[in-house]
Amino acid sequence: MPVEPIPTIWVLTDGKAGDEIQCLGVAERLGITPEIRHIAPGRPWSWLMPRGPIDPREASHRPQSPIRPPFPDIVVASGRRAAAYLRAVKKASKGRTFTVFLKDPRIGAGAADLIWVSEHDRLRGPNVLVTVTSPHRLSPGQLAQARQSPPPAIAALPRPRAAVMVGGDSRHHSFQPDDIVRFANALDALAGSGVALMGSRSRRTPDALDKAIAEVFARHGGWWWDGTGANPYVPLLANADTVVVTADSTNIVGEAAATGAPLLVFEPHGGHSKFARFLEALKRQGVVHHFEGRLDGTRYDPIDSTGVIAEAVRQAWLRHRAELGLA
Repeated sequence: MPVEPIPTIWVLTDGKAGDEIQCLGVAERLGITPEIRHIAPGRPWSWLMPRGPIDPREASHRPQSPIRPPFPDIVVASGRRAAAYLRAVKKASKGRTFTVFLKDPRIGAGAADLIWVSEHDRLRGPNVLVTVTSPHRLSPGQLAQARQSPPPAIAALPRPRAAVMVGGDSRHHSFQPDDIVRFANALDALAGSGVALMGSRSRRTPDALDKAIAEVFARHGGWWWDGTGANPYVPLLANADTVVVTADSTNIVGEAAATGAPLLVFEPHGGHSKFARFLEALKRQGVVHHFEGRLDGTRYDPIDSTGVIAEAVRQAWLRHRAELGLA
């Protein structure tokens, strides 16, 4: 049997962490360590994104261009500014490079050879792949390894265990004083029912929320990451019987759904219609439940959108190679 070719891959973004993580997740699931390229268009070119044109100082023929050749087999891009650069790579490579865009590029389905969007986005087309959750870097292998060798602090906790993943204020959500009280009271009730708590803060967690949750954990003998050392994010998710997560990040909710553990979602003030549609889609699948201070839901088949997206990229790229006569 012929050996399947191994592609070279660029990850192309303006450096925004959320965009880059999604691109890296897809590339890594393909078994590739990609080359990371960051664009930085100046004004007025940045104002024209995503339609472009790109900043001429970053054109592919420039020695320090982020899209200088040799061009890769595949470019995985995300972010409004990257859309124009993705088209520039396609043109400069004379169509050889297969282009992938993650999230709605805002300029239609012609922005790339393959586009992935969440179900709550409206873009559709023959080259548009739709999944409920977003791609991420949390792989089944990482979860399996973390289950086999949990940190001592986690292994010492009795079951059932609840991983409490606390976010914070975002563009559409904010933790008001009454939100903090409601969340702390619900966690008190959950721990009082015999569920062991383990959890971590994020960079966005406000001090008042951090303090209130830490006090709940201290009262019940739970393990709350104190912020020192590596974030135990993966071991927490891997070793949880249920996951309590705050509704301020689709990425965190999507990663938690990859565990197969029921998700208990706490919603602070604010919200957005897209996020509401996202949660409703997961509720229909029996994944998400409103957090009311008690266990709810049962295990389900883990939702691994990253694997689905990566396989779609692989198959589409192989078809692209065949069309170019490279198969």
